[in-house]
Amino acid sequence: MASRPLNDDEVLSEMNKMVAFIKQEALEKSREIKVKADEEFAIEKAKLVKQEQQAIDAQYEKKLKGAEVAQKIAQSTLTNKSRLKLLHRREEHLQDLFSISRSSILALAKDDGRYIQFLEGVIVQGFLQLMESNVTLLSRKKDARIVKQAADAAAKAYNEFSGQEVQFEIESSLSDEGAGGVKLINGSRRITIDNTLDERLRLLEDRMLPEIRKDLFGANENRKFYT
Repeated sequence: MASRPLNDDEVLSEMNKMVAFIKQEALEKSREIKVKADEEFAIEKAKLVKQEQQAIDAQYEKKLKGAEVAQKIAQSTLTNKSRLKLLHRREEHLQDLFSISRSSILALAKDDGRYIQFLEGVIVQGFLQLMESNVTLLSRKKDARIVKQAADAAAKAYNEFSGQEVQFEIESSLSDEGAGGVKLINGSRRITIDNTLDERLRLLEDRMLPEIRKDLFGANENRKFYT
């Protein structure tokens, strides 16, 4: 049976149905696009927020580390200044102590009896170290007489100890600014024994310094051994 053509009302009805269908499809598609756009926006927003948060955290961490480094530097500088100040005061104290020792040594050289006894002892010691028949004694010019007296006695003592004779000559070439004492030179003038009071004091300072530091300031925890 052949279909009849649609009348105007039927055509209008069909067109309305098609329009409604298209609108529905468009609405659903629009919703899908909006949902997808919202999801993508949320993802991108979260990504940007995370990146910004990481940048802020990194900047904060950098500033925190910078502040910690600055604090450590300031603390280290303060500690070093305090330590240097303490070391300076300790050194001043030691120098005062050595100055007192030097004053005592200078007093020894002014006491003829004690000074002759000291000179005789160090000259005998030098003779025994050199064990030579000819020795030159260096002294201060103002000590020439007293050194001659001490050397005569020392030569006799040396003979008693070693059974050998020793001849000596005195050269007044040491500075009168020194504390006193003598130097002994062998015949070839290649060996010199320094028995001046200044040298004795220097050796005493070097050898006793660790022990003096310990007695005055206590043991240094950073040093395991004292030499």
